[in-house]
Amino acid sequence: MEYTFDSGKIKKMINEARAKNVLVQLPDGLKPDYERIVQELEGEGYNLFIWGGSCFGACDIPSFSNKKIDLIVHLGHEEF
Repeated sequence: MEYTFDSGKIKKMINEARAKNVLVQLPDGLKPDYERIVQELEGEGYNLFIWGGSCFGACDIPSFSNKKIDLIVHLGHEEF
């Protein structure tokens, strides 16, 4: 599958937000490539987590009661 995203822009956003725990939400079609995506987004000073649940678009944001997530990065079909 062919796709692109600006990892530099995402890392800058993570650093500007001073996020420590970052959740990456992927549509089901991109989940098979999660390892490559994580490698591109890895950086110092924050932890990346991949959302394993289903994702039906930008309006389908997961909620957490017991996890401290500072920022959600949603990769999808269009810039939002």
